Amino acid sequence: MGDESRIRIYLDEQLEPLVEYAPPVAVNLDTRALPDGRHRLRIEARGHDGQVGVREVPFQVRNGPGITLTGIRADAIVHGSVNFTVNAFGAEEPFEPHRAESPSPIPVWLWVLSLVIVAWSVWYVAVDWEPPAPYSQAPTYVQGTLWQHH
Repeated sequence: MGDESRIRIYLDEQLEPLVEYAPPVAVNLDTRALPDGRHRLRIEARGHDGQVGVREVPFQVRNGPGITLTGIRADAIVHGSVNFTVNAFGAEEPFEPHRAESPSPIPVWLWVLSLVIVAWSVWYVAVDWEPPAPYSQAPTYVQGTLWQHH
């Protein structure tokens, strides 16, 4: 190789490079030949002076159907009987609405936000409610206050 610059690209723990070229190089990695899961590219670049630079790039391949899981999370501590739902749907499959989305519970933050909105609405109505004119003369209503005794 002499004093020419070279780039070698390795996949996972392979000892032989996928490609070896003079820089710059455009590489096409067909992931359909790789199993789904974690992989790693190791790129070695040798300069004219013989120095070698190394860069590792971890990546994940997901060519198979997408999998959703509700009811159990990664690294969860569980006991007893555990119920969970699994769904898988590939991009090449025909669209089926009943399989397109996985059901999941309503998040707690959405319940809390809804409760805050309802509480604010009740407070707003209680403070700023103006009764219709015929009811403003009722004995229990005095302008600006409710239930004021004389």
